Amino acid sequence: MQNKPLTGLPQDEMQSAVAVEMPGMDVITEVLRNEVLLKTGALQNAILNSANFSSIATDEKGVIQIFNVGAERMLGYLAADVINKITPADISDPQEVVARAKALSVELATTITPGFEALVFKASRGIEDIYELTYIRKDGSRFPAVVSVTALRDAQNAIIGYLLIGTDNTARKQAEEALLKAGALQSAIFNSANFSSIATDAKGVIQIFNVGAERMLGYLAADVLNKITPADISDPQEVVARAKALSLELATTITPGFEALVFKASRGIEDIYELTYIRKDGSRFPAVVSVTALRDAQNAIIGYLLIGTDNTARQQAEDERKQLDQRLRDQQFYTRSLIESNIDALITTDLAGIITDANKQMEALTGCPREELIGTPFKNYFTDPNHAAHAINQVLVESKVTDYELTALAKDGTETAVSYNAANFYNRDGELQGVFAAARDVTERKRWDQVLRENTIELERATATAEKASLAKSDFLSSMSHELRSPLNAILGFAQLMESDEPPPSPSQKASIDQILQAGWYLLKLINEILDLAVIESGRLVLSIEPVSLTAVLFECQSMIEPLAQKRGVTMTFPHFDKPVFVMGDHTRMKQVLINLLSNAIKYNSLGGTVVVDCLAVSSHRVNVSVRDTGAGLTSEKITQLFQAFNRLGQEGSAQEGTGIGLVVSKRLVELMDGVIGVESTVGAGSVFWVELNSCDEPFFDLDMDISAAVGVPKIVTEAPTRTLLYVEDNPANLKLVEQLIARRPDLRLLSATDGTRGVEIARTSLPQVILMDINLPGISGIEALKLLKDDPATAHIPIIAVSANAIPRDIDKGIEAGFFRYLTKPIKFSELMDALNLGLEAAGSAAVQRK
Repeated sequence: MQNKPLTGLPQDEMQSAVAVEMPGMDVITEVLRNEVLLKTGALQNAILNSANFSSIATDEKGVIQIFNVGAERMLGYLAADVINKITPADISDPQEVVARAKALSVELATTITPGFEALVFKASRGIEDIYELTYIRKDGSRFPAVVSVTALRDAQNAIIGYLLIGTDNTARKQAEEALLKAGALQSAIFNSANFSSIATDAKGVIQIFNVGAERMLGYLAADVLNKITPADISDPQEVVARAKALSLELATTITPGFEALVFKASRGIEDIYELTYIRKDGSRFPAVVSVTALRDAQNAIIGYLLIGTDNTARQQAEDERKQLDQRLRDQQFYTRSLIESNIDALITTDLAGIITDANKQMEALTGCPREELIGTPFKNYFTDPNHAAHAINQVLVESKVTDYELTALAKDGTETAVSYNAANFYNRDGELQGVFAAARDVTERKRWDQVLRENTIELERATATAEKASLAKSDFLSSMSHELRSPLNAILGFAQLMESDEPPPSPSQKASIDQILQAGWYLLKLINEILDLAVIESGRLVLSIEPVSLTAVLFECQSMIEPLAQKRGVTMTFPHFDKPVFVMGDHTRMKQVLINLLSNAIKYNSLGGTVVVDCLAVSSHRVNVSVRDTGAGLTSEKITQLFQAFNRLGQEGSAQEGTGIGLVVSKRLVELMDGVIGVESTVGAGSVFWVELNSCDEPFFDLDMDISAAVGVPKIVTEAPTRTLLYVEDNPANLKLVEQLIARRPDLRLLSATDGTRGVEIARTSLPQVILMDINLPGISGIEALKLLKDDPATAHIPIIAVSANAIPRDIDKGIEAGFFRYLTKPIKFSELMDALNLGLEAAGSAAVQRK
């Protein structure tokens, strides 16, 4: 077959240009021999004249030389407006051009000047370059484009210009642009791997199959040239469907096959359509295909050019959009369902308060159908329209309202009390659209509110009565404590004096004194237990929860309990600690609990029995302390009654002493310290009582002290200047007790008063170093006397120590808050009194130095 050159292109240059794309010389020869495709440069003209791609060719400096009809259509410029006048950078977004220059400079490690150089730099270095860019039309509007850039070279491989092919396609925009210099247009198009360029003869047999087509479809050019048509790599069902659709559209019979793909183009109709291509491996992908008829100089069709782009991304976006639309419809249905299923009457209004939507509950509330409600003023459906209109205005000003009470008025005259909650609603741009409101029928709530108010009044009355009763109980306990402790103070005080008197008492006297002390201290223990239980049950017991050294507490308990154990012939075993163990609790109350468990273990033990105290960690944050005895043990029935108040487990008539409330108090105290107390017992073998408390790694303050010093001894100062002590006490026995005690302190001179008024007078005239003050005094109380002395500058500095039988924690707290230096409770322990006096004297000495 005779070779025919393309119009305006020498034979040897044509071969050189096309050879760049063809995979082998055999293919090149076959293509060159196809006289249909070479007639009068029809392929070249078809590409350049396509209105579907913008083809812009420049010289080597970037000045536009070719501006095809596609570019004119896309950009709004005529070729005459731009040729030899501007560069493609002048019709591109300048910020994107600057950004591209910066990015390339970093990527390629070289400085690239913003402008045309940034658009073609990669291509000028022989690097394939496709990028996204925003083009600016002549009218100033913008559109996104995908631009493919190719450097145009002469026979010596020198750059003579650039070809920029662009497409305007939202999902996948691609570009094809052509230059006519030295056959570079054909070479640029057919060498692009981003577009499938398939050229056929007039019958549809493929004559050109570029690298883009090879990459997209998986075939080599040799697999398809002169063998198949584009219809053979297209979805056959879609080809049949396209034939049927075109037959109806154009009112002519179109045969399924290649004719269906090019029929419009053969009639001179611009044709772009979507089609599914089938790869060599059988996989499929959606494509957008642009078809152009190739014509010779006589306008006869000599073939067809099909340029395709992979439409997968666009198809995915379309599928996602459809899914989003479906979700939106589902959401609208879901939202409507929520609105209709709501128990409240819901409405929306515009800014003028006109109803724009309502649910069925609003229909029921007003007796009007939704269609009748929409478009009417919100205020029309309430007994007080002005109050209702104010609700809408308040929402618009304050963004929301809550519990806005209105009375709805139905069409039949029915009135319903409602509570409105409303808020503004906005569109996606943040523009205020109106008000969304919900009305709830509160008729029943108002009825219950009234019932609640009436019940609250009754409860307040009952509470006030209970508080009065509780206060009366507390006052009774305080008074009882005082009345019991005052005589007990004298009994124990004089017994202690007799025990330590000179000459020492005889054995019989010593035995009698021991009986007095034992009975006295036991009576005091009973009083304290009863008061503790009362205070705990009233909820007024205040504990000081802090890290407590379990080591120190057990040492103190051992010192206190061992004399009792020795007296009863019970052997005691306490744990030895390698390092201090700390638990969270109240030091005093913890010791009280353990002393109770230890004294019970001794009291109910067998003759010559043993008591073993153990301590172990049961978890990372809990410590268990157990007391095991070898007593008779307890039955399961007795264990269930063990922590009941005043229950002595059938031992009421036995010789064992007790009130039956020690364990009850212990249980309450442990629980207040966030702990647990329990017991395990076997009849005939003994019992194990245990306490479990929260552990802590270390104390909040320094507990590094000599434990043996915790017990302490009274400090009697014998070589010191005489100082004055004033004791205000109305009980002669207590007064005489302190007189005899102070007589052993040569450094102290005792003054006394039997009422508060006289005590204040003596304090003002004698200015004692320390004052001991009873609380319940004739005339003015000890607290009132304290206030008078503290308000007087002459006596304000004197430490005043309370010595009172008011031992309830509330009384002690009240005394400390009033300003007492220390608060001692009767019966007095000599060591505590001496320690308090010494501290008071030290404080008085410091105050004297400061006054000087």
